[in-house]
Amino acid sequence: MNLQERLKAEVEARRDDLVALTQDLIRMPTLNPPGLNYREICDYLDRRLLHAGFQTELIRAEGAIGDSDKYPRWNLVARREGVLAGECVHFNSHIDVVDVGHGWTMPPFGGDVKDGKVYGRGACDMKGGLAASIIAAEAFIDICPGYAGAIEISATADEESGGFGGVAYLAKKGYFSPDRVDHVIIPEPLNKDRICLGHRGVWWAEIETKGEIAHGSMPFLGDCAVRHMGAVMREMEDKLFPALAARRTDMPVVPEGARQSTLNINSIHGGEAEQELDYTGLPSPCVPDRCRMVIDRRFLIEEDIGEVEAEIRDMLERVRMDRESFDYDMRELHRVLPSMTERDAPVVVSVGQAIQKVFGREAEYVVSPGTYDQKHIDRIGRLKNCIAYGPGILDLAHKPDEYVGIDDMVQSAQVMALTLYDLLGK
Repeated sequence: MNLQERLKAEVEARRDDLVALTQDLIRMPTLNPPGLNYREICDYLDRRLLHAGFQTELIRAEGAIGDSDKYPRWNLVARREGVLAGECVHFNSHIDVVDVGHGWTMPPFGGDVKDGKVYGRGACDMKGGLAASIIAAEAFIDICPGYAGAIEISATADEESGGFGGVAYLAKKGYFSPDRVDHVIIPEPLNKDRICLGHRGVWWAEIETKGEIAHGSMPFLGDCAVRHMGAVMREMEDKLFPALAARRTDMPVVPEGARQSTLNINSIHGGEAEQELDYTGLPSPCVPDRCRMVIDRRFLIEEDIGEVEAEIRDMLERVRMDRESFDYDMRELHRVLPSMTERDAPVVVSVGQAIQKVFGREAEYVVSPGTYDQKHIDRIGRLKNCIAYGPGILDLAHKPDEYVGIDDMVQSAQVMALTLYDLLGK
């Protein structure tokens, strides 16, 4: 049996350990917001990786967005040097998970195993991927103890809310500098035989329409900001949404519906604020003088960010011309440029070869509809040799009864271990 077959067998032999590790991670409810149990999960991983011979650092993202004494943003970076000098392969996984929501039939933090799947919030997004990367690294170290270079594993905060208390903070501190790291694999759930090369761009903005408060029995004495926002929405429906749907990209974005430009109305708030649940009275009769909308615009690599913003402002100006007393403010909340690694990048080639060896077929190359922490590694760290690859089905992320398949985790861990062999073991 050659070394690559031994590596695959070694990962398979650790199947029970992989399941148990995934269960342990799921059972720590690292909900974001607000950012619960970050230190607990980092301490757990710290003990595990120290035992495997890694040098570890616990890093709090002090001063980052979201960091506070009540909810500190903790991150873990672990590194294991090889016997000889060489390149560094870094596996980066986020530790935070989104709200549970409704509709679960399985305990969301139980880590229950049923029909070959591990269930729980964060199972596929992305604690199963984190566990797979750890098992892959440990198996590789045992089979190839004389490897060259270094292996890094990071567990980082806040990817679900932009990654500013996690990868962005670490990138600013140099942890993803090309002087330190050569290859980055982010085990996001893009399917076990897919390599994700990057993501679309995102532009978030808040639009506020203005009016004048008055008594609700005499609305003609006021100016309804909600009606003004309704005119904005009508303009979106009549002109903006059709225009966006007509734009297509050459990026291999999945699913197919995301190969166009999109806009989501994330929220609308207008008029009197909602009262506490224990309030039993009626609202007061007032004409709303403010209405706020948050929009989430996803754009293509062929689009310019300046034109994306100008298109929304032009739409608002058209509404202004058609409506007496229409006034608005618009402010940017967040922007991320599209990112896409080249197909011939070293980490892409290596993972592609490993997928061929494990599954007996060529990898599929895709781009994510939403952003993930590659944006910070690319833009802040200036490291282009970065992809997402991991177990799990993207469509299950953030859904009730989220799960990750055990066979998928084992096979993805085999791909990761073979990638380590290709990049460091020879």
